[in-house]
Amino acid sequence: QVQVVELGGGSVQVGGSLRLSCAASGFSDSMYCMGWFRQAPGKERVPVASIDSYDGTRFGDSLEGRFIISWEDVKNVSLQMNSLKPEDTGMYYCAVRRRSLCYTMNRADFGTWGQGTQVTVSS
Repeated sequence: QVQVVELGGGSVQVGGSLRLSCAASGFSDSMYCMGWFRQAPGKERVPVASIDSYDGTRFGDSLEGRFIISWEDVKNVSLQMNSLKPEDTGMYYCAVRRRSLCYTMNRADFGTWGQGTQVTVSS
């Protein structure tokens, strides 16, 4: 059974940094993609960043440069978020797309999701 667990999150002031971690387990595919999405209250869930087992990365609109996604270990990914803004506030979800690289960041392509972790940026 595939499982995804997020760690990190919390509250930070504008301009601060936070680091999220995500660990996936329960599969042995050599090709996979792990991604972060976020959802603000009343809005749809949107892509943040993704990385695949060939180290290919993708980022949501205007996030590359402030956000860094990297592997901590096999199937363990971190999201370093810098220069945070109030609009970065939301629930952050980690997800896994098996047997594929990160060709897209369509939500429907990710089969297993974590429970989410809250990020709040206050001014």
